[in-house]
Amino acid sequence: MGFSEKLIMWYKQNQRDLPWRKTTDPYKIWLSEIILQQTRVNQGLNYYTKFLKKHPTIESLAASSEKNILNLWQGLGYYSRARNLHFTAKYISTELNGVFPTAHQDILKLKGIGEYTAAAISSFAYKEAYPVIDGNVYRVISRIFGVENAMDSTAGKKIFKKIATELIDTKNPDTYNQAIMEFGALQCKPKSPNCEDCPFLLECFAYKNKLIAVLPKKEKKIKQRVRFFNYVVIIHENNIYLNERKGKDIWQGLYDFPVFETKEQLTSYPLLEKEFTPLELRLRNQSTAYKHILSHQKIYATFWLVSSSKPENIDVKFNKIALNEINNFPVPKLIEIYLKTIL
Repeated sequence: MGFSEKLIMWYKQNQRDLPWRKTTDPYKIWLSEIILQQTRVNQGLNYYTKFLKKHPTIESLAASSEKNILNLWQGLGYYSRARNLHFTAKYISTELNGVFPTAHQDILKLKGIGEYTAAAISSFAYKEAYPVIDGNVYRVISRIFGVENAMDSTAGKKIFKKIATELIDTKNPDTYNQAIMEFGALQCKPKSPNCEDCPFLLECFAYKNKLIAVLPKKEKKIKQRVRFFNYVVIIHENNIYLNERKGKDIWQGLYDFPVFETKEQLTSYPLLEKEFTPLELRLRNQSTAYKHILSHQKIYATFWLVSSSKPENIDVKFNKIALNEINNFPVPKLIEIYLKTIL
């Protein structure tokens, strides 16, 4: 029995019951794949259900505002995924008459869709034999077949793609692709894989050579930028003031509080007071620093709860929001966590 047959047999006995596996609708498959990028299945499932309930079609998604899409996305992080999802929905709705492309090369042209997502849509919706290659697939191939090239190197990517293309079951590419990703997620896990009950135990290179903890290899280490945010939280007469984030920085299109970024953590109020002098802010409370980890940034945020004797000056600069309307505005997870402590 070959690799793909063994893998599919394992999958049929162990697969999780997930809604996006019961459809060939490219819209639903696309939506699930975008949500599941950088997101655990258990968390992504709730968002998938929520999105489909609100936007059952591409046209519905396209007709929504970016603000509403970001609000639905709140808590998932990597918000560029949501913006690209919305952009592409509008493109398909207006330029393609609402019809999702069927050709792999046309799917690849859509904004926010890379090789992995295009392969997933092509195989799951149209049974095209394009192999998906994500972190789970890299791990399975590296360990079983002994690929010691770094998976993020140019040479490594070529080798992995060659092997993945050779392994895919051309008659059942959809089932095969689901199977190899599921195998990596449930069986051949990053830590503590279930080797003793693995159908590939006798042929696994990493197991035979005690390299389970070593493979797959990665050469690039993510450099994290450390930032210090000082948030001014202004509440006045059941209103709170938010700042819409624009430009190329993190959380574009989301809302946070007026912020003063410093090179190190502030421990006293005078410098912050000076920065916002025209607003005549009076300190009411200072939070302890929150640590918020992103893929490329580590943020230390201190929240300074203040009041103002000149709210008319604040109205000009920031968005005045009624406290009972705050949930209608998309905010980063960091802001969401802090809001729960004061509201």
